[in-house]
Amino acid sequence: MKTTWQVATAAEAFAAAQFARCGWDVSVQYGANQPEYDLVAVNGELVLMVSVKGSKDEAWGLTQSFLANADYHAATAVWLARHNKKTVFCFVQFANTELGEMPRMYLATPTEVAGWLDKAVGGRGSTVLYENKTWSKRAFAAGTVDRIPDDWRFSVERITELARRVSQSGPSHDSRFGSQARRAAR
Repeated sequence: MKTTWQVATAAEAFAAAQFARCGWDVSVQYGANQPEYDLVAVNGELVLMVSVKGSKDEAWGLTQSFLANADYHAATAVWLARHNKKTVFCFVQFANTELGEMPRMYLATPTEVAGWLDKAVGGRGSTVLYENKTWSKRAFAAGTVDRIPDDWRFSVERITELARRVSQSGPSHDSRFGSQARRAAR
């Protein structure tokens, strides 16, 4: 894959395929992406609005556009405030995978991602979600490792856990999401 568009397109396709493989009905958007999510996954009464993030370099840049005065925690707070609490992120990683292999995939809520970003780099915070990063002796967090939690790995159990959690979280801050998800599932 040469372009970010190719990475994003492949990531969305793999995410949709994995949700379907796990028994979920998937509706992928046609045309320009809606803000906040790329696909809707439905299983009975459970509905997930999924924002897919693809990468081929073992990291996902998430909050750098909000970074000011090297305040990583403030950047994360702004990023988090812009996301619907009913969204689930699907991170798709193509680095070090052969063409015939599945990419590594992870699922997390915006709150989980924000918590990870705030703890990263020895507590300084980060704008980047690293899949597995060991900081060199010249770095601020020398000798520490930032790694995506194992329980974020894409699985039937993780999908179900997140779907139940977001369905219990009450109304979203933007009522458009609920009606769009129901329409997409029909």
